[in-house]
Amino acid sequence: MSIDILNRSGVDCKQAGLESLLAFAMEQLGLHDECELNVLLVDEKEMTELHIKWMEESGPTDVLSFPMDEIRPHHVGPAILGDIVLCPTIAQSQAGDVGHEFEFELAILSVHGLLHLLGYDHAIAHEETEMFALQEELVARWRA
Repeated sequence: MSIDILNRSGVDCKQAGLESLLAFAMEQLGLHDECELNVLLVDEKEMTELHIKWMEESGPTDVLSFPMDEIRPHHVGPAILGDIVLCPTIAQSQAGDVGHEFEFELAILSVHGLLHLLGYDHAIAHEETEMFALQEELVARWRA
């Protein structure tokens, strides 16, 4: 698995942990060893600009996903999954709001972004239940 992480957020994030988590999740989802993934950590200003440009929604958000190839779990063969963009300051705020640690929130958001790249969505209640349960399960198994 090729996972490239670029942090230009100004927030110290444990990039090795994110890489380990995403590699684990990709393996658990049955992705080919030669799949490629990019992760970009940005500040709130840049996330706001991306959110407006690509989602036509104001303000920053926690995570955006930009798929490249149409990949689903258990994909056979190499592929470029796409880009996950994370905003660590939003993750810090959300972690504080719900009472868990920053690293856990960033882990959940990273897997959430990965699942979006694989076609998961949460627009409908049953899809949300499935996606959120899977992201929680993958993070919990990685942490164990």
